[in-house]
Amino acid sequence: MLDPGAERNSVEKGAKVDLPFWLAHGMLSLEQAVSINVPPCFTQKTRKEIQADAACVDLRVRCPYFYELGCKIVPLVGDKSIGQFLRYAFTSRYKEVLSKAHSSSTMTVPKFATRLTKEEAQVFESARESMSAFRKWRVGGARLQKASILGRKRKTKVPDDPSTP
Repeated sequence: MLDPGAERNSVEKGAKVDLPFWLAHGMLSLEQAVSINVPPCFTQKTRKEIQADAACVDLRVRCPYFYELGCKIVPLVGDKSIGQFLRYAFTSRYKEVLSKAHSSSTMTVPKFATRLTKEEAQVFESARESMSAFRKWRVGGARLQKASILGRKRKTKVPDDPSTP
């Protein structure tokens, strides 16, 4: 049952219905039950926007799991250009994500972070934590210490026979 409020419990042949990926993927095993089209977040319009300025595009609104969905959809729709597009989008945005993570103040982070996909947000948070740990170390965190064994003085042996050098 697709819609409890619907008059009929079936979908007409040839009808287009938006389904979550997990459900559509599960129905692929049913012979001739469904065919998957390229999701709207991978249209030519989105591709052109990302090519123009990847860092300014709000991918979270289009699909929170943009890269994961893209990787899963490529073999199902047979469009290999999606894979190339995903690589381009990620590498273009990755530079901006790291730059913002390493240099932005806490005031500008919320605005930037709202445009990131879930995958990018994980990279962003990891980069911020890494930079924070680096700064802490740089300021005076744990330093290398001399091993205690190196600090001991050796006893010098005095030769038994004074005639030997």
